[in-house]
This record gives sequence, structure tokens and C-alpha cells, in this order.
Amino acid sequence: MIGRLHGTLLHREPPLLLVDVGGVAYELEAPMSTFYDLPPAGGMVTLYTHLVVRDDAHLLYGFSRDRQRRLFRSLLKVNGVGPRVALAILSGLSEDELLRCLAEEDIARLTRVPGIGRKTAERLIVELRDKVDSLPSSGAVHPAAAASDPVQEAVSALVALGYRPQEASRAVGAVPPEGLRSEEIIRQALRSLAGMRT
Repeated sequence: MIGRLHGTLLHREPPLLLVDVGGVAYELEAPMSTFYDLPPAGGMVTLYTHLVVRDDAHLLYGFSRDRQRRLFRSLLKVNGVGPRVALAILSGLSEDELLRCLAEEDIARLTRVPGIGRKTAERLIVELRDKVDSLPSSGAVHPAAAASDPVQEAVSALVALGYRPQEASRAVGAVPPEGLRSEEIIRQALRSLAGMRT
């Protein structure tokens, strides 16, 4: 089991990361909450990881904080929630927002996340609401530095999170991009999309 990686961040394109550890490059997927914490490419990173072994692939997921990883693992225990949906949840909701949705049984807010229908939202609440007190709360978020094309990166990230290309382009287009990092564009677009979805 790979529990943690410490190395040089070679490439970042949401949701994918490439991290060099002693000459071996690991490819990981990460939620946007982790991207907000990352340095520019070339910087050193420490990521907590979760390895999913399937018949056709070994998939590695990375998180900037152990509490993110523990929330991810809690989500995976819910029937019908796989790694992709868990990443979408941790990208569309901050850790505190997720815990608040579970505690307040806010189905409407949960269903604004791509891939989460009413039945899945209900299962999340039923299976996790009693564990809210033991689930990890959020830490501070520190936006990272920009990619070369922040607007295109933002659109690609939203599509990777499950939004339709037109929906992603419209949401990103509504954010004034001047001087904004891709992560901030994504964050504002996600807020906009959360308000638009019913």
C-alpha cells in the first residue's frame, strides 16, 4: 500500500498530477481541494494517497491533507459511491460544507454535485450522518499558482469532474479571468454551477 508520497511536482492538470519521487514518476488524481494547496510545477509536495486496485488498473489518488483522504475513504464506503464520485464531491464541496450537508440532511445541496442523484444523496446522509462528529473537519485552503492557460485548464477540470462541456464553458466564461489563477476560476465556476443546478 502506498500511503504517502514526497517529491517534485512535475505536472498538474486537474484532476491529474505527476509527482517524481526518487526518479519514479507517480500519476495521481486529486480533488480540487488539493489543487488549491499545490505549489507550481517544480515545487516539492507531500501527498497522502489512497490506492485502488482493479483488474485492469492500479489507481492512485492524492490529497494534501490526511483529513481529505479520510473523508474520501468514508465516502467510498457508501453504496454507489466510487472514486470518481468521491473526487467530485470533494471538489464541489469544501470539507466543512460536506459535513454540514450531512448533519443538516441537505439533499438539495448534495445533488448539485455532478454524479450525485437524489438516491445517492439520501444514501450519503443515511450512512454518514451518524458519523459526522467523527469525520475530519476542513483546514485552511491556500490557492496555488497559475497554469499557462488558466481558462482552458478550468474548463477541462470541470469536464473531468462530470460537467457537460457546454455547461463548463458557460460557467468559466461567466468568471472574469483577468489575473485569476485557474484554481480560483474553477472555484468561482463551481460556486456558480452549484447555484444553477436544482
